Amino acid sequence: MGLDNRTCLITGSSRGIGRGIAEELASEGAQVVVNYRASAGAAEDVVAEITEAGGEAIASQADVTDEEEIDAMREEIHDAFGPVDVLVNNAGINVDTLFEEMTRAEWDRVIEVDLTGAFVCSKAFFDDIKAAEHGRLINISSVVGKQGNLGQANYAAAKSGMFGLTRTLALELAKSGSTANCVAPGFTATQMVTGIPERVQERIRSGIPLGRFATVEEVAAVVRFVASDEASYMTGEVLDVNGGMDL
Repeated sequence: MGLDNRTCLITGSSRGIGRGIAEELASEGAQVVVNYRASAGAAEDVVAEITEAGGEAIASQADVTDEEEIDAMREEIHDAFGPVDVLVNNAGINVDTLFEEMTRAEWDRVIEVDLTGAFVCSKAFFDDIKAAEHGRLINISSVVGKQGNLGQANYAAAKSGMFGLTRTLALELAKSGSTANCVAPGFTATQMVTGIPERVQERIRSGIPLGRFATVEEVAAVVRFVASDEASYMTGEVLDVNGGMDL
């Protein structure tokens, strides 16, 4: 499932699942772009880890909601590596509160980053993906987009919107032979999840048939497969990585 000489952009990849995806794709020979909004030091750490392992990577700053910054990032990537073959829309935030207490600003901010950000980046790199011999557009959603979650109406709506965006882009990319798919992780052992109180973690685990959180590596491995040649006849799909939470 090698990705030699393919340029892969992963948004929001200075930490968490995004970082794991960047490292996984680099290990398969991809030229990786580690996108970040504010965490320059963390992004450079990812680049250093990849290059020390013999891979190729650059860090590139851009807010996924800012079209001018995304356009500038596109030029930077083209200068460094050429057109993008694989785009992974991973950047996202959460601002949690019960719906009856949620403000319009809290709603708008999450929708803007998690869903509109995927639109902005997909729009900027759509021609690259369409023209690539093995073009892949991969959206990172969440089990919350399928099931909902208390206090996450904004996040659930944004992640659910990724499903419709993915399937529509799959149809529009199909004539060129490029694909669009969605990976929807369940609760994953990132800093955000492992930092919550243990009693809450235990309650979450009790609702997962496999009885544990996903590892970042397990999610990244699925993304690697979707980016590979082996997934060339799969498009418009949502791949659940949630330990059986839909069963």
